[in-house]
Amino acid sequence: MLQWVVTFSEGFVDYIERCDGARDFRESERYSRKRRCPAMMLMAKWMVSAKKADFNGIAERFGIDPVIARIIRNRDVEGDEAIEKFLHGTTADLYDPALLKDADKAAGILCEKTREQKKIRVIGDYDIDGVCSSYILSACLEKCGADVSVVIPHRIQDGYGLNDRLIEEAAGEGVDTILTCDNGIAALSQTALAKRLGMTVIVTDHHEVPYEVQEDGSRLETLPEADAVADPKQSGCTYPYKGICGAVVAYKLMELYLGKMADEGALSAAEKETLLRELLAFAGFATVGDVMELTDENRILVRYGLQQIEHSSNPGLRALLTVNELAEKKLTGYHVGFILGPCLNATGRLDTAARALAMFRTKEQAEAVTIAGELKALNDSRKEMTLLGTAQAMEQIENTALKEDKVMVVFLPDCHESLAGIIAGRIRERYHKPVFVLTRGEEGVKGSGRSIEAYHMYDKMSECRELYTKYGGHKMAAGVSMPEENVEAFRTFLNAHSGLTDEDLVEVIHIDVPMPMSYVTPEFVRQLSLLEPFGNGNPKPVFAQKNVRVCRGRILGKNRNVGKYRVADENGREYDMMYFGDLEQWHAFLSAHFGQEETDRLYAGGSSAIVISVIYYPDINVYRGVESLQMVMQGYSV
Repeated sequence: MLQWVVTFSEGFVDYIERCDGARDFRESERYSRKRRCPAMMLMAKWMVSAKKADFNGIAERFGIDPVIARIIRNRDVEGDEAIEKFLHGTTADLYDPALLKDADKAAGILCEKTREQKKIRVIGDYDIDGVCSSYILSACLEKCGADVSVVIPHRIQDGYGLNDRLIEEAAGEGVDTILTCDNGIAALSQTALAKRLGMTVIVTDHHEVPYEVQEDGSRLETLPEADAVADPKQSGCTYPYKGICGAVVAYKLMELYLGKMADEGALSAAEKETLLRELLAFAGFATVGDVMELTDENRILVRYGLQQIEHSSNPGLRALLTVNELAEKKLTGYHVGFILGPCLNATGRLDTAARALAMFRTKEQAEAVTIAGELKALNDSRKEMTLLGTAQAMEQIENTALKEDKVMVVFLPDCHESLAGIIAGRIRERYHKPVFVLTRGEEGVKGSGRSIEAYHMYDKMSECRELYTKYGGHKMAAGVSMPEENVEAFRTFLNAHSGLTDEDLVEVIHIDVPMPMSYVTPEFVRQLSLLEPFGNGNPKPVFAQKNVRVCRGRILGKNRNVGKYRVADENGREYDMMYFGDLEQWHAFLSAHFGQEETDRLYAGGSSAIVISVIYYPDINVYRGVESLQMVMQGYSV
């Protein structure tokens, strides 16, 4: 049962609440054992952020509502300079690329190779970040007249990153310089091979540096023996913000490279600035697509990147917007993360990501539209395959001892290996546990993992690295290859050494402010847009109110999957409220707590007696040019 203790201050509720007595849904006969509890929020803790600051003073200085000031503080933004950057940061606030260790050295090498017309081979990755970073590098090198080619490894035939075949192929084609992007930091033997074959190697990456724990507990990093390594996570790198993606590392390197080439007269200062402005679209696209935290300079990169995507002259980007019916629309992080980005990822999963890169590199609009249509079709197919794979994973979990594990290792031999990461993410969302999904590949088992905040996936995997043939990743996600006979040992070790407590596995819903709906105005909703872009690290603000009566409702949508309700607060004020979540779970919750008769009355035109607590965010609905306030329900509880 959710319990609230609240104090009212200046029109909105201050904060304190606690959640206790939540029962384990697996022990309740009212809920299906094949899905999470329909009353999903009953399993979660509703925690109100209670960080302190002079909200009225901040509001007065920056001309914002005190609630907006509170939300900014909840995002750990403190001090007038940081708040100004958060609200109004521009590209002038981006960090100096020269602070990125080895970036200036790498830029110098590339200038020399460009002048000497040495063959440069860019080797990227098959996901959004890899495709975008490959495009950024190739576009800048081509602009300056470099002899450059690009290779995107095939997910199944090549696997992630550099491999011996790619190195040997490059050497056979007379390539002088290997330039990696979004990979390479862990390619120790491959880099060594390239050096033995007489090639120059430049690594640009953003993943964790391989390390070994010493007897004293310290970490000894092992860097590839490259001519230059640009990765903000390596020791000794003074770059102030470590959370950039591979495409941003590439962008920073090209900023230095273009500057040097402009000084040599290879392009004008105006051409340099125009190109860098256009490429912000790809840096921002990759930042969202690779689920980087939208904090610090990433917020600026994405904000300006979204604007550049909207107005891009790149035929491929324009075609991708068109086939997804997003042309001429104002874009948000949602559009990139859940509509555009998956089209790029789908081709890398089911075909080859080289198609996505070709879409960005073509100068022909007709070709771009053709490729964009193919990418969208592949993504539609990927969605269907993902649903099937997720259902198979759920069936395995619920009918075996896996559901008792704190770290879930699900082996789906016949699942397409490219879908492992997506399915792992879906399972993690359902159970709020770290999840690995493994599939059978051509050589042993391959898979991907998705984690929770309390579990550093890469560090924990590193404790049993002898089980793998290959692995890599970071705190929240990882990839792994191993012999099939090691799967059970992998599962056993991770669970025996997880370090997770039952408390770690309880999902926490962070509420920015317990705020009555009566506080919401159109101006307040418009001020919320100052906090965009929303995404990982900067979630869309949510509010909560108890004692909300759900008076009446109806089901909307072609697939009848949207609920629209009229709700009332304790003072009888009524509001429109939308729900875009799982209606089946919502109805099961209502039936379990208020009875089927009352649930039916809700949709029958009468006035129901259903009273709940809700998590919501406010929005403005525009219909035939008329604006009206509406609340969007994000969670519910009794």
